[in-house]
Amino acid sequence: MNRSGTGGAPTAATVCVIGAGLSGLAAAHALSAAGIDFVCLEKAPDVGGIWRRPGAGEPGPGYESLHLNTAKQLTGYSGFPMPPELPLYPRHSDVAAYLRSFAEWAGLPPRIELRTEVLSVHQGDDKDDNVWTVTSRDAGGGVTERRFGHVVVASGHNTEPSLPDPLPPGAGSFTGRILHSMDYRDGGDFAGQRVVVVGLGASAVDIAADLSRHAARTLLSVRRGLHIVPKQLFGTSVDLIADAPWWSEMSFPEQRRFVEQSLLVARGKLSDYGLPEPDHPVFSSAVTISDEILSRIRHGGVVPRPAIASLDGGKVSFTDGTTEEADAIVYCTGFRMAFPFLPAGCPAGPRQGPVELYERVVAPDRAGLYFVGLIRPHGSVTRLVEAQSRWVARIVAGEVTLPTPEAMREEVDTYLSGIEARYGMTEGACIQVDVGPYLSELRELDGA
Repeated sequence: MNRSGTGGAPTAATVCVIGAGLSGLAAAHALSAAGIDFVCLEKAPDVGGIWRRPGAGEPGPGYESLHLNTAKQLTGYSGFPMPPELPLYPRHSDVAAYLRSFAEWAGLPPRIELRTEVLSVHQGDDKDDNVWTVTSRDAGGGVTERRFGHVVVASGHNTEPSLPDPLPPGAGSFTGRILHSMDYRDGGDFAGQRVVVVGLGASAVDIAADLSRHAARTLLSVRRGLHIVPKQLFGTSVDLIADAPWWSEMSFPEQRRFVEQSLLVARGKLSDYGLPEPDHPVFSSAVTISDEILSRIRHGGVVPRPAIASLDGGKVSFTDGTTEEADAIVYCTGFRMAFPFLPAGCPAGPRQGPVELYERVVAPDRAGLYFVGLIRPHGSVTRLVEAQSRWVARIVAGEVTLPTPEAMREEVDTYLSGIEARYGMTEGACIQVDVGPYLSELRELDGA
């Protein structure tokens, strides 16, 4: 029912998809192809998620220099490849245009309600009641309640910025700006300034490289070493290497040894660049994909520094005893997974502890609740979310019978035990997957 009395009758549907970014569009397409009635709710004015936001100027993890880190051949949807005229690693605006074209090609726009924010998603008092109530607010402020048999959460997990808690001593006295990568748009905004970038993940190295072409001085403050992998090895995109049959035939220790030896040949030791060496083998933590950062360091555009020890006025002191004047500090320290519309007790809802989803998709104790794209692979996510979506569509259609909640929880426990042994149990690690093995699992589940 429409509680506010504005906007007319809501669309009737079996499934509610939340989000119209890359994952949400994959879910919508799979449901449409299966002939399942659905509605997709997206709070932004257009589809495309983080890829359209830099150009749209909306808050989000995107920035003007954002490009794909994965090859376009593996990032485009099956049946609708990226245009051949695009470069191997397209810019954010090209990806946004591609996602819009995909939505139109798949006939999805009539089922997508833009400028519609999901306020809450809740189940009946009896968890065995397969009815979900979704409350949303449209652009005019009208609040609508709708009931669905199934809800697919595909709204992304880079939503709530994570800053160090506490900030370094003296942060309150710092005379410059302290911001998160969520607030960063373009290096030109910092022309002539002295900027410290904190972190060594994808956004940190992208932003540091971008700043180095505009700022008077760019420092990269790194607490812990990570493996930095170029986008290409031996002239081939690394994710295309990982997709090759000969790679899949190698054991995991052989794959790890191959990559570590290849990195030594391609770039040498990270300590040669003034960066800390990783304290873990490759693939035991997230890797950082970048063709630029090491070159910018070698050219003097980016200067590595250790962790920040304290702040005092306009001065930043580092743990090695050095001090620098700074006008701004950009914390590229990641995001917390936040789905504030979900009730307590749901996986990835208000909670403590790791995400607990059967095959990284199904909520074992919440019939009818699924997540698409709540994964972090070493490589392109597109084929994985398409496979997740096809499986969800078959579940909704009644073509797949899920195991009992007890059996699903057992699979979750086994998965998380493996994650803890390999990565340690952190929020980001608990959604890590290996592309090839996970894709094979999904295909087996789907009967493909």
